Amino acid sequence: MIAVNPMNSASVLAAFGAIGVLVVIFAESGLLVVGFFLPGDTLLFPAGVLCAGSVDQGPRLALWQVLLCAAVGAVAGGQVGYLIGQRGGRALLARTSSRRLKAAAARAEELLARYGHGKALVIGRFVPLVRTVLHPVAGALGVPVRTFTLWQTVGGVLWSQMLVLAGYTLGSSVPHLDDYLLPLVAVVVVLSMLPLLFEARRTRREQRARR
Repeated sequence: MIAVNPMNSASVLAAFGAIGVLVVIFAESGLLVVGFFLPGDTLLFPAGVLCAGSVDQGPRLALWQVLLCAAVGAVAGGQVGYLIGQRGGRALLARTSSRRLKAAAARAEELLARYGHGKALVIGRFVPLVRTVLHPVAGALGVPVRTFTLWQTVGGVLWSQMLVLAGYTLGSSVPHLDDYLLPLVAVVVVLSMLPLLFEARRTRREQRARR
């Protein structure tokens, strides 16, 4: 039996391939407490790298399958997250003891208020942690279904396809890049945290200005 760590991108990709991408991205896109700890950016980018292969070894994953599974997982997960929010997302968030989860929910609510539904749903896809709670929060706040479905689909497709294709492009350009998946994942983690750091810095500046 293969031991699989769902929080480890390399483990998921090695065990399940494109189907693993679909399942993890589905959960990460809106299953709140479960999805909060799963890889998103750090799964899609390495999956794209594995689609490129290398000179002496063909691609380990099929690009079209990964692109399709990533898009389906992102969009379907977003819709389920919205339904969770409609059916009691606020109560679930209130019961959780995770400060990180509550803070991410507050940022998601602020994002919707600041940028409006459409822009927030697209931007939020590219912000780690926030994207997991953004869809349930949208459901809890009563964002219209049509508006939500349209813009979360646009955001989900853009986010998932861009990351997979970025990994594929880099993997095609740099020989044997797939041999360095773990360091690559570490780099993606750092880069994916930049939006959070910029947002925190902006918030601190606004708080100082109010004083």
